[in-house]
Amino acid sequence: MSTQDPVERLVEAINSHDPQKVADCFTTDYRAEVPHRPSEGFTGNEQVLANWTAIFSRLPDIQGRVLRRATAGPEFWAEFEYVGTGPDGATTVLGGPAIMWARDGLISRSRFYLAPVPAPQPAPTGA
Repeated sequence: MSTQDPVERLVEAINSHDPQKVADCFTTDYRAEVPHRPSEGFTGNEQVLANWTAIFSRLPDIQGRVLRRATAGPEFWAEFEYVGTGPDGATTVLGGPAIMWARDGLISRSRFYLAPVPAPQPAPTGA
């Protein structure tokens, strides 16, 4: 098991495009809560594997980054941004904060507030 920071490890795993590496960032009893969409919550890193397998199939070039973060003991907050190209060639952007808890170097629980955000538009030319 890696002693690397759980947030850094997660972003590296996402950017590797390997769903198993992403799932390996979470405990087997991981609990995901999605307060704005409660029906999307789940338990277990096997569902993480299924979710990221689907995400990588729809957004094969997705890249993640952390915009801000804070840590207090086993709890950490991070604002994420994910950008990828959808099947129609359009840029897809997801962003928002996640509150997470770690146990033994792995993410054991999270509260996700991620949502689609408008893709950046080119600046207007001329006036």
